[in-house]
Amino acid sequence: MLKITFYGHSCFGLEDGTTKLITDPYLTGNDLAAVSPREVEADYILVSHGHGDHVGDTAAIAKRTGASIISPVDVSRELFGNKFPIVPGNIGGKTDLPFGSVKLVPAIHGSGVAGALACGFVIRIGGKTVYHMGDTSLTRDFELLAGEIDVLLVPIGDVYTMGPEDALRAVKMIRPGLTIPMHYNTFPVIRQDPEAFAASVGATGFEAKVLAPGQGLTL
Repeated sequence: MLKITFYGHSCFGLEDGTTKLITDPYLTGNDLAAVSPREVEADYILVSHGHGDHVGDTAAIAKRTGASIISPVDVSRELFGNKFPIVPGNIGGKTDLPFGSVKLVPAIHGSGVAGALACGFVIRIGGKTVYHMGDTSLTRDFELLAGEIDVLLVPIGDVYTMGPEDALRAVKMIRPGLTIPMHYNTFPVIRQDPEAFAASVGATGFEAKVLAPGQGLTL
């Protein structure tokens, strides 16, 4: 069993009944966020890169919950140092964890930390494989994951990441069981119509679902 909850922007909660993960917890300062950092419970916090709208409330949540942070190693060292438990890793590496595993995969994007890389996460939890793409542009690397992904969390905001057209091309490459859009409408510059994107995915024969902040689903 896997429960996925969208909290806004690129922040999702993933839980299998035992372990709770949260991704890119940009909550404070996000008018569309569905929860405050005081309400979040987490065993692991996954941070795709060092930009403020992805690091967000990581430190506050980790301090309160004791959660371990999973991020590219240079991002972890620079932003979190020895202050919090860190799961070491870097691009291409997979770490087995009590709930399953997390593999860091390339994201074509600035990291926000000098000398560091941005990443996406391929997460095995609750018997499902979830690909949180982080902030990325379109790349043929996506074809390497074709047919392996149950749930694709894909940015559609454009300007800083893929827009809807390239995100649709990514879906066609990866062929996921379900696509959920993210990283849109938080700021005016990334305003998009997620329902139109979901319809375009459906028109190609794949399934997509738009989650409002605070909405979840169970697989």
